[in-house]
Amino acid sequence: MTAELVRGQNHPVPSTRLEIRVSAGKPIVAGATLCDDHRKVRGTSWVAHPGAPTLPGLEVSRQAAADHRLAVDLGALPDGAHQVNVLLALPVGVGGPVAFGAVAAPFVAVTGLDGTEIASYTITDLSAESAVVALELYRKQDIWKVRAVGQGYAGGLADMLADQGLPEAQELATAINDAVARGLARSVAAPPPRPADETRVRAAAQGHTSPGRQPSAPAPGPDAAPQPVTPTPASGDGGRPPHPVAPASGDAAPPAQPGDGGPVNYTHPRRQTSAPPPPPPTAQPAAPGQPARPVAGDATGWSMEERLYNQVWGMFEDLARSAAAYRSAVDFADSRMERELDEVLSDPRSRIGNTGDVAREAARARHGDLVDQARAALDRDLAQLAAEAEVVEPALPPAFADWSSPIWQGYRVPMEIPMALRLGGLHLPERPDLRIPMLVRLPLERGLWIDSGRSGADSLADADQLRRLALDSAVAHAARLLASYPPGAFTVHVIDAAGSGTSAFAPLVNAGVLDEPPATGAAGAAAVLTRLTQRVDLVQMAVRGGMADALPQDLDTGEHLLIVNDFPHGFDDRAVTRLRYLADEGPAVGVHLMMVADREDAAEYGPLLDPLWRALLRLTPVPEDHLADPWVGHAWTFEPSLAPPGSQVLSHVLDRVGVARRTGSR
Repeated sequence: MTAELVRGQNHPVPSTRLEIRVSAGKPIVAGATLCDDHRKVRGTSWVAHPGAPTLPGLEVSRQAAADHRLAVDLGALPDGAHQVNVLLALPVGVGGPVAFGAVAAPFVAVTGLDGTEIASYTITDLSAESAVVALELYRKQDIWKVRAVGQGYAGGLADMLADQGLPEAQELATAINDAVARGLARSVAAPPPRPADETRVRAAAQGHTSPGRQPSAPAPGPDAAPQPVTPTPASGDGGRPPHPVAPASGDAAPPAQPGDGGPVNYTHPRRQTSAPPPPPPTAQPAAPGQPARPVAGDATGWSMEERLYNQVWGMFEDLARSAAAYRSAVDFADSRMERELDEVLSDPRSRIGNTGDVAREAARARHGDLVDQARAALDRDLAQLAAEAEVVEPALPPAFADWSSPIWQGYRVPMEIPMALRLGGLHLPERPDLRIPMLVRLPLERGLWIDSGRSGADSLADADQLRRLALDSAVAHAARLLASYPPGAFTVHVIDAAGSGTSAFAPLVNAGVLDEPPATGAAGAAAVLTRLTQRVDLVQMAVRGGMADALPQDLDTGEHLLIVNDFPHGFDDRAVTRLRYLADEGPAVGVHLMMVADREDAAEYGPLLDPLWRALLRLTPVPEDHLADPWVGHAWTFEPSLAPPGSQVLSHVLDRVGVARRTGSR
């Protein structure tokens, strides 16, 4: 699996023989430098560039190009070489762009010799820089790794080489630019396409637009791709059949008939290969030089619901990438200042006069400048995301919307299951007020665990208050699930063995959305567990035996949710075993579990219940930074979606659901 790196992130490389692929859309210069264990280039013989493209273990392109392939053999590097820096620069004096901000964000990938991609990095947030250190391959404890750097230099190659300790930086930069200019002068431009070629190109490209998030602001790179977001969350089409895209008038020639001399179409006549349609154009274009105004549904998808879903995930990925870039930039600034301060301390000249103080102040000033630049870029991204959130949030459908949204006031029971469900909001400490909806796909792929323990809620002195908040959170999630399914397609069961959640479950009972009152006592818990485990067994046997049509006519084939409160009170060993069985096997056949429990209360079972907790998605009734995405490793603060204090929206929605269940109407 390819590792999509962000600035500062590293990843091990499995072999020493690699290929580095570069794509920028415009001709750029690609090179590499070797550094010793002090991160210094020992001389011009340790620089591979178009004028000297081959070094021991390195080979780079001989001229500027839009795409490059660099060969690296880490095992053949010269003695003392501990690091390889991949350099990119814009050609000088050839009439092309003079800053990376004017070209597409460069994409760099590290691959094996067989073409398998190991790690990739898209260099974003470049503006006035004309040279950049894209990647570095470095050795740590005899293990080679790749790190995404993305350090740009407005002074070009000379500044970049000088920063790596090369005394002849200016002379070498001039030689590299001269070699590139000679190579471009010898190159021959491609002839313009003939009209027939244009027709074939357009016909071949018709209907093959790649799906993805469309950024609502001109971002220098694919920050609005995946990403999660990254863990990149898949957009998907939920199994929808492909929709053909009708070509625009005059966009392509009509299909060629046999023998008319036109291009041959080898596509199967009944096979549609078109992508989801792109988002509609922005209603109010932005003024020149200004960011585009955010628009709800500004992403690809077959429906507005899918567009909004993809847009929310795109916002999540944008926030993750922006925060990761800021944090890595600050880490880089810290490490650079620390290295510079160490050099000052080790230099005997710093002990004479105020030389040392001046050097230290200069290092701190450079650190402050780097941090300020990183913060300015982050603030720009956060402001754009906040503007987008203000537009997107009011446009979300009920399943995606917060309980405070006005859309719930006109709620009607749906006739189709939505593609996703909102469980809460996610935010990062860089902008706590910017909350991204946390959406999970439906039907649920795993159960939920509402943690009523005190692990992340030390500010709450009253443990009973925390348990009540956990129950309120569980009821809110259950109400949202009931409100997202057509009438009778979702059934909720409740086990409240000790009867401690009577008042909390009252909205469900009073609205008539439960087929039976909450089960109490050990006997009631055992009866519910027995029915649900038997249902799972029956459906599993029918599906695995290919006899789904042979299921009993009175079997409810809808989705089921079991809410368990105050576990393990009222549970014996047999009941615990059935509970674990439902957690593992239930989701595949439409039986889901929601636990409202404190893990410490079940500590007497020891590691026996560890698989149960791991099988469930842990949520908290209060804000807590316990959700980590494997994409960039952020610890996201989760905030549950609860009804506003004093609001009757929950009762209003549940009453509508109850009426629909009884009458079969909306």
